[in-house]
Parts: sequence; C-alpha cells; structure tokens
Amino acid sequence: MAEDTWEEGVASRVVGADADAIERSAEAALRPRSLDEFVGQAVVREQLALVLRAATQRGGTSDHILLSGPPGLGKTTLAMIVASELNASLRVTSGPAIQHAGDLASILSSLEDGDVLFVDEIHRLARPVEEMLYLAMEDFRVDVVVGKGPGATSIPLTLPPFTVVGATTRAGLLPAPLRDRFGFTAHLDFYEAADLATIVARSAGLIGFSLATDAAGEIASRSRGTPRIANRLLRRVRDWAQVHGGGEGDMEAAQAALTVYEVDLRGLDRLDRAVLGALCTRFGGGPVGLSTLAVSVGEEPQTVEEVAEPFLVREGLMARTPRGRIATDAAWAHLGLERPAGAAGRQTPDEGVSRLFDS
Repeated sequence: MAEDTWEEGVASRVVGADADAIERSAEAALRPRSLDEFVGQAVVREQLALVLRAATQRGGTSDHILLSGPPGLGKTTLAMIVASELNASLRVTSGPAIQHAGDLASILSSLEDGDVLFVDEIHRLARPVEEMLYLAMEDFRVDVVVGKGPGATSIPLTLPPFTVVGATTRAGLLPAPLRDRFGFTAHLDFYEAADLATIVARSAGLIGFSLATDAAGEIASRSRGTPRIANRLLRRVRDWAQVHGGGEGDMEAAQAALTVYEVDLRGLDRLDRAVLGALCTRFGGGPVGLSTLAVSVGEEPQTVEEVAEPFLVREGLMARTPRGRIATDAAWAHLGLERPAGAAGRQTPDEGVSRLFDS
C-alpha cells in the first residue's frame, strides 16, 4: 500500500512537472515572432520595418538600434523580432551583468557574422565597458590588453559585423557618445486600450483560454497601457475562471478576478491606493515629501517613486511640486472623498508646477 502511494505520488509530480513545462512554453509563445504579429506602436513598427528590410535587401547588417520606454512595453520582444527579421542569431545580456571590459570582450569575440547582441538596461554599463563598446559598434574591433604595468601590450581584435540592440528605461542616463552610435532610436509609448484588448484576445487564444470580447476589454482597460500587465491579469482571470467559473472567461469572471487581486476600474492596485489614500487622508492632500509618504505606507522611497508614482502622475491623480507631492481633485474624486477647504490640490496636474524656463 505504501509503495503504491509512493508510486502514485511520483506519477502525480511528473504530471505536474509536465503541466508546468507546458505552461512555461505557452507563456513564452505569447511573444509575437514578427513585426506583422506585433500589435500597437504603429510608428515604431513602420520605422523599424524600413530599417530591417533595407538591411536585408543590401545583404548586410542593420544599423545599431536603441529602444527606450517604460518597462513592459515590448523592448525585449522587439529585440527578438529584429533577430528573426534579419534571420540572425540573438545573444542576450544586460548592463549589470557586464562588470568589466574583459567580460564584454569575451562576449564580442564569440559573435559571428550578422549576429544580434541585445543589451538590456544598457544605461547601467560600467564606464570602461561603455568605452570598449563605442569602438566595437563603430569600427567592429576591440583592443585586448595583455599583461599589466609597463609590460602590458594592446592586441587589436577584429570583429565580424554585428548589430547591437540596446534597451533602456532611462534614456537620459545614456552618455552622449554611446547614444550617438545608434543609427536608429525608438521610444515606446503606453498602449491604447483597443490595442491591449487585441493583445489580450490573442494571448487568451495562445494559452487555450476562452475569453469573451467584453472581458478582454475589461482586462485591457485596467492594464495601465502595458502589455506585460495585461497578460499577467489575463492569467489571473484564467485562474479564477478555472477554480470558480467553470473555465469560461466571461465578464463576470474578469470583474470578480480583478476584484480579488485588488485592481480597480482605473488600474490602480493596492500600493497605488495606499499611496493616494495616505496623501489625502493623512496629509490633507499634501504637499508631502517622498520619504515621509513612503514611510506612511510601509514601503521604500524608491518603490513609491518608481512603481506607483509614474502611473499616478500620468493619470492626473498626483502632481510633483517643488514642495512635495500633492493630490489633485481627480484623486479625491477617485477615492470618493471630499477635498477639505484649504487643502492642497488643483484641478489640473500641470497648473502651478514649476518649469525649467519659468520666469
């Protein structure tokens, strides 16, 4: 009996492992494989298609490509598409992973003719690595230093032509010499709800989940204009439908699942509402400093500044002023609160914010 139970347990774990592998494969399949499959970013798609098709017709490598924009908008996916459209191999690394110039030299020396090198978070490269990358991108060679001190010698190493695709969430941190080496620069913007609904519907089909059109629109409207968030919410709706809704992704399942995971009608999650609630109820609408606001919600200042604040400012619910963060009238309305007389705040998020060239 005990042996049978053990064998059954092993069998169930094997089945579970297979299910996990299938799930990971399905999630990887959500990424579009070509520019024709890529939804949204119409201007970037048109410009990038022109660059890649011209390079293909010439039979050479493409200009180096820099992709910038907030997280989750498709920079990594576009890098994969670039390699696919050029029929080239893709090498993937990141700025923090390359600590020394020797690390980059090792990567570059292993590239073959026409390869695509994708460097994520390229703005976080160390200075010596940046200087080596300048030369490699422009002249397709690197100087490898052998030895130390007076006896050190520099050996030039010729590289085959290749294409660098850099991705960054903070393009302003890129040094000008590195930025100038990119022949094509694209900035990805947040997606329209209609494009996100198309992405959600496509993803649902790929993971074998029956999703109603209105449910796809509901998920899209709460996804902050970000495909990564849309696909994540889709999987949570699928989980709820599987456990409670008989596997059908209708409007009721979408709304119930998003309620369970605390995503409201405007896409605000628990942290967003906590920040907004503290700003309005504890500090009378502000102004309040970032550190004080972060302590009040039990988070690190960097988390509030990089995760919650950009979306709240973009939605016009919060404004940044020289004196600190303040809640707008829209924030009070969204929380269902009445702004007290004399509390900080304004009807439009731009009014009263100091600008660079204000007199």
